[in-house]
Amino acid sequence: MNMVVSHWSASLLVLAAAVAVAVAHLLGLRGLAAGAKRRRERLPETLVREAALFYSGLLAVLLALVSPVAYWAQRFIWIRSVQDLLLAIVAPALIVLGAPWLVLRRGVRHSTQEPETAAGEPQQALGWLRLPLAVTVAFNLAWCGWHLPVLYDAARAHWWVFACEVITYLGLGVLFWLQLIGSRPYVPRLAPLRRVTLLVGTAAIGAVLAMVLVFGSAVLYPSYLSSQHHAASVVADQQVGGAVLWVLPLVPYFVATVALLVRWLKDEESADLATDLDRLLKPARSGWPSRPGLRSSR
Repeated sequence: MNMVVSHWSASLLVLAAAVAVAVAHLLGLRGLAAGAKRRRERLPETLVREAALFYSGLLAVLLALVSPVAYWAQRFIWIRSVQDLLLAIVAPALIVLGAPWLVLRRGVRHSTQEPETAAGEPQQALGWLRLPLAVTVAFNLAWCGWHLPVLYDAARAHWWVFACEVITYLGLGVLFWLQLIGSRPYVPRLAPLRRVTLLVGTAAIGAVLAMVLVFGSAVLYPSYLSSQHHAASVVADQQVGGAVLWVLPLVPYFVATVALLVRWLKDEESADLATDLDRLLKPARSGWPSRPGLRSSR
């Protein structure tokens, strides 16, 4: 255990960035609370839960970059897989669930006027959020591309390549999850079932990548040969890393899929209820002629 926890990979730049984001978020929360108190309004009930999720996302980033995980990821492929999972899937999902956008904007601007959408009114996202398929393709290309041997080894050998990998994972990960789950005030453009399709496709692509590692018998990442293993153990390390990439992402994907299916069922029930109400409230057609007066008979 001492061998695991005694090695830390500290990065002052990462720590400074995390502290700056956390301070901006806290200032935003303080500003929103002061504005609500001044107007005698209540803050959104979900604000505390969202803040906890957002800070959990920041902690996931720190766990991946400033902890023994970062140190051992340079020596074992399976720990590198855990690091990739934290940066590309877990941390972005928690950040999106934390919906920090309005709070961060308030904290950065130090404005005394609360944004109009701070009470939680949904609005349709603009720009890149209107391209869910393109964002999903970009996320999967980045996920597979950074696991190509040339880029994988380059990220291990050069800090600036690794920095590009981290930024790509976090940025595209956040954009990807914004297509799937609501993040106040942004509302995903696609219907729930179409979002499930994006999730299933992403899980399938990730499974194919993982199978290449799990069932491969050659060393794909030669830079790890110098990490105090022999060639056979590097192959076994690759296989365990592939298993991590195969199994662990299924957990957040499964949770998101179930939530979207529940949302779809609720929408279907609401639509059926609205149809039934329209049918009940619609006046029945009379069998008599529309003209006033008596019908003549011969």
